[in-house]
Amino acid sequence: MKYVLKLFVIFILLVIDSGYSQDKSLQMPLSFIAQNLEYKGVAVQDDNYTIWGCAPIQDQDGKTHLFVARWQEKNVNPAWRKSSEIAHYVSDSPEGPFVFSDIALKGTGKDTWDKYAPHNPEIKKVGKQYVLLYIANTDYHQPPHGGNQRIGMAIAKSPYGPWKKVGKDGMVLNADNPIKWNYKSNMGVANPTFMKVNGRYYLYFKTKTTEGILKYGLAIAKKLKGPYTIQDKPVTSNKGTLEDGTVFTYQDYIYLLTTDNHGQNTGIVGGGTLWKSKDGLTFNLEDATIGYDLLSTYYREYDPQKVVKIYGPDPKLERPKILMINNKPAYLYAPSGWNIYGGQRTVGHVLKINMDP
Repeated sequence: MKYVLKLFVIFILLVIDSGYSQDKSLQMPLSFIAQNLEYKGVAVQDDNYTIWGCAPIQDQDGKTHLFVARWQEKNVNPAWRKSSEIAHYVSDSPEGPFVFSDIALKGTGKDTWDKYAPHNPEIKKVGKQYVLLYIANTDYHQPPHGGNQRIGMAIAKSPYGPWKKVGKDGMVLNADNPIKWNYKSNMGVANPTFMKVNGRYYLYFKTKTTEGILKYGLAIAKKLKGPYTIQDKPVTSNKGTLEDGTVFTYQDYIYLLTTDNHGQNTGIVGGGTLWKSKDGLTFNLEDATIGYDLLSTYYREYDPQKVVKIYGPDPKLERPKILMINNKPAYLYAPSGWNIYGGQRTVGHVLKINMDP
C-alpha cells in the first residue's frame, strides 16, 4: 500500500512539473482555432537572442513579415523590460524560415517615456500604411515598473521602414487619467492589439482595475494617430488573469484571443481564451471558447526530459498573434518560455489553422 501511495505521489509531482495540472470542471468547448491547429515548427530562432512576441503581416508581394521582441540576455525577466528591441524578420512563406532583416525600434536611452525596451509588437496595415504598436518604459526597475508602461505607435509606408513615431514622441496611451477605472494601475497599459471598426480605431490593451484584476480595456479614436479615449469599463468579463491579446474579425464577429495564465477562464492553465463579440465593446465569458491548449498538445515529439525551462511554469504559448489570409485566420505565431527542443534560448513557433473551405 505504501508503495502504491508513493507511486501516486510521484505521478502527481510529474504531472504538475510538466505543466499538465488542469481543472477539467471549468473547461469550455474548443474553438474553431483550437480544433484545427497543426504544429509546423520554429518560425524564429537566433542563438544570440531570446525571442518573444511574433506579430505577423503579409505585404502585397505575398512575403510574410514578423515583428519580434528580442534581447541578448538569456533570461526573460528582467531582460524583457530592460533590453527588448523590436526586430523585423521576413520569409517567402508563412511557415518560414524567417530571416532577420532590420531593427524596427530600440529604446531611446534618453529621458523619454520609451527610454527602455520597446516590446509587445503589434503590426497592422491601415490603407497604404503599416502601423506598429508597442510598449516601453522609463525605468525597468520594480517599482516603478510596470506602472510606467505606456503604448506607442509608429507608422511606415513599408514593413522595412523607416518608422516614424506619431505625434511628438509616439505615445498614444497611458493610465494617467484620474477618472478612469485603471487610473495609476501598477500595470500601466500593455499588450496592445488594434483594428479599425466602422471608421473608428479600436486599441485594446491589458491593464489592472482598481480592484487589482488584470482585464482588457479599449481606447477608441476617430483618427489613426489619436487622441485615444479609454472607455468607461473593461471589455472582458474574465475570472482570472488575462495576458497577451490579439484581435481579428471573422464571419461578422470580432474575436479577442488572450492567454489564461491560471486556467480560471478555460480550465487549462496556460491555455488560450477566444472571446467573441458582435460590436467589440463587450466580450462575455459565456460566449468564449478555448483558443488553444498547451504547446505540448500540438508538438507530437514532446519529451519532458528534453525540455529546457527558461521561463514560466508551463509549456505554454505566449503572446499569440494571428495571421489572416483571405479574411480567414490562417496561422498562429507564439513563443514559449520552455524550449521543447532542448536549446538554451526561447524561440517563436508557428502553427497552421486548418480551416475548412
